[in-house]
Amino acid sequence: MRLNRTGELIDAHEFPATTEELIEAYGDQVIELPNGSARLGDVLARAGSETYTDSKDARSALHCGLGHEAIGRRYYSDRDAYATGEEGPQQVSF
Repeated sequence: MRLNRTGELIDAHEFPATTEELIEAYGDQVIELPNGSARLGDVLARAGSETYTDSKDARSALHCGLGHEAIGRRYYSDRDAYATGEEGPQQVSF
């Protein structure tokens, strides 16, 4: 996920800050995601009205507010074993 300077803008913002203040200042910033994009204002609005004590809190709200478009291929992991009842690829004998 590319924050497209959004992270830097949040880090430079003066805290404490409310959700509304961050949306007013940076709401039109676009975050590029693996499966689309999202406006910062829309993402932060999902957190509701909060007061962030520092940029770490605001970044955490930003990451938590992103949808499944931010994670790439859903339900995919090349490291996890298949769960009971799931079918994986068929074994091939050479």
